[in-house]
Amino acid sequence: MTAYLVRRLIQMVIVTVLSAMLGYSLLYLAPGGPLLFLQQMQNTGQRRVTEEDIARLKARYELDLYLPIRFTRWLIGFPAGPIQVGGVNLISPDTVVGCAIPGQVRLRYPDGTVEIREEGCVRDVTLADLAERRTSRGILFGDFGLSQQIARDRPISDLLMTRLPYTIQLMGVSTLLAILIGVPIGIYSAVRQYSRFDYAMTGITFVGSSLPTLFMGVMAILIFSVLAKDAGLPYLPSGGAQGIRNYDIPWIGTVQAGSTLDRTLRFIMPCAVLTFFNIAAWSRFIRSSMLEVLRQDYVRTARAKGVRERAVITKHALRNALIPFVTLLAGVLPTLVAGAAITESVFNWPGMGRLLVDALGRSDYTVAMAILFISTVLVLIGYLISDILYTVVDPRIRLA
Repeated sequence: MTAYLVRRLIQMVIVTVLSAMLGYSLLYLAPGGPLLFLQQMQNTGQRRVTEEDIARLKARYELDLYLPIRFTRWLIGFPAGPIQVGGVNLISPDTVVGCAIPGQVRLRYPDGTVEIREEGCVRDVTLADLAERRTSRGILFGDFGLSQQIARDRPISDLLMTRLPYTIQLMGVSTLLAILIGVPIGIYSAVRQYSRFDYAMTGITFVGSSLPTLFMGVMAILIFSVLAKDAGLPYLPSGGAQGIRNYDIPWIGTVQAGSTLDRTLRFIMPCAVLTFFNIAAWSRFIRSSMLEVLRQDYVRTARAKGVRERAVITKHALRNALIPFVTLLAGVLPTLVAGAAITESVFNWPGMGRLLVDALGRSDYTVAMAILFISTVLVLIGYLISDILYTVVDPRIRLA
């Protein structure tokens, strides 16, 4: 077991680095970024953007560094400390290093050549200005950097910690309910195959797994928020984690904004949508797995020996049916942190999934990369836990 764990940990490190490299490169090639803000100001006429503004913004977010150097600083914090202009050629071309005289911009290239352009320069840009860079310890050591758009210049770790409790609350409750309800339904449907209950549950789970959460979320808002309110019936708030003003609900009365009742009412719909969707997935998987096990010879032998049906189901069939079920548990861990992006966006739930959508939509790629990196690590940890759980579910499995 020890040798297996060591080997898997080494593989996890390699996969983590490769996936981080791929994700970082793809997001680097995507349009947008912090320079988009300056372009918008220039296009709307709010201010005149100079070469100095662009150079300072590039230096602030280390966009003037070559891509490999920028990636290693983001991943492991190496090379650490300020990047000096000169010495090692880490600065890419078109970096402003100073103004010769007002109205001129001097550019220094890695090969040492200097070019002077006749362009506006509001104030002198010195080498010290470019050397004042935020020292990053690297994302592998918990330093996720600074947000570029959503919370400008605010540490991403603080931003994640404000969203994480909402995601854990929503995904934890919905996943727990889905397992507690979906697994028994799947087992009973397999045992009572072709019964009325099996037909009914199969139809419901087919609908639940076929409809996207976007459609179910919009329909839930339409029925339980809009139509119910227009009909004078008790309704549920359409979105958000808590209200900003008091509101009245028929048969309930006035609901105080931010109260426990307010939070509970706003939590019901997104949790119900995710629970229904997950119940459909869990129950169908368990049903198919149980049906395959119930056809095995050892189950028929146990019944032929006169073993009670309850013991046949729980001791012989269920335990072997849970072996492929354990694989699905690997995906639970990353969803508890990464959240459900579509559902959180539909219900305006301030979780990690909504944060990822906002980061991609506003070109805040440092936040997006942090969430994707965390999700990748949690997926790998989830699969490692699943491999260990295999030995618990089936003693015949040994990890060597």
